[in-house]
Amino acid sequence: MRLILIAWMALASLTSLVRAQDLTVATVTRPPFSMVTDGADDGFSINLMQELARDLGRDFQVIRVEKFGEMLDLVRRGEVDLAIANISITAGREQEMDFSQPIFESGLQILTLGGGKGAFSLLAAIFSRDLITAVAAALALLFLAGMLMWFLERRAQPFFDRPPGQALFPSFWWSLNLVVNGGFEERMPRTFLGRIFGVVLVISSLFIVSIFVAKITAVLTVDAIQNNVNSINDLYGKQVGTIEGSTAAAFLTKRDFRYSAYSGPEPMFAALEAQEIQAIVFDAPILAYYAANSRGKAQLAGPVFLRENYGIALPSGSALAEPINRSLLRLRENGVYARLMSKWFGATSTGQ
Repeated sequence: MRLILIAWMALASLTSLVRAQDLTVATVTRPPFSMVTDGADDGFSINLMQELARDLGRDFQVIRVEKFGEMLDLVRRGEVDLAIANISITAGREQEMDFSQPIFESGLQILTLGGGKGAFSLLAAIFSRDLITAVAAALALLFLAGMLMWFLERRAQPFFDRPPGQALFPSFWWSLNLVVNGGFEERMPRTFLGRIFGVVLVISSLFIVSIFVAKITAVLTVDAIQNNVNSINDLYGKQVGTIEGSTAAAFLTKRDFRYSAYSGPEPMFAALEAQEIQAIVFDAPILAYYAANSRGKAQLAGPVFLRENYGIALPSGSALAEPINRSLLRLRENGVYARLMSKWFGATSTGQ
């Protein structure tokens, strides 16, 4: 009896020790679900984990990794108790690990470069670097052409018979009218070289004006071209980006889209801002968070598609699955979950 009592006490002490151990929680930076704010772990998923740990009477320590796949590998190998971020519950992942009940209803969406509207957009196009460069080049060509005609005609007709400093604007004005209106009949070149140059200038102006008009049209319509994405079908033929190993990447592969895969959100969003890609396909709430904080650099396009749920990932056969699910139900019933949703996604947000 004494041996049995000692064994029972040892087992009870071991159980108490196990229960008192901190939970190890793997995560990856995915604003607004998991991130670091002022040196502390923050985000919807982290806040939810804090409430779960409080409800379970456990403490936890966060293991933040660089890549999403690295976080899931820690779960597969059983090196952490659980992982939480924006982890989609899929059939493939369910074969390798366990999941809690859904903690967030999500889906995929499209993000494109933001475009200003109305007068602001027009002014931005007019004063764009490309258009200013084209105008400057055209003016320089007209000045050179006018001064060359001055050099050839300055002794042949009174209009060009003036010093170089005084001839700058009249010569420019002559070449501008020649290109735009066909010139002045009474100021037709009189010298042999002047007439040849005038003919060359008239013929070449047809091409110069066409190129100049095409350049202006391209600059003024680039905003509309970039923002004509309203559905997934509009992405064919465009440069699309997403994160490697994500459900979005699997979807794009299945639909035969050619896309660039990035290691995380930061390089992906940087590529969009640098116009290396024209659109991003990824988790809707993460894209919405970025768009809302991008100061107009990016905007969402089209509705959410391919609905999916996020869950807490656990090693297969984890004893924590049932306690976590019961705790999640309590957090929904006592209003804590709704409060977190309102904090991170607005008062109109609804949970799964």
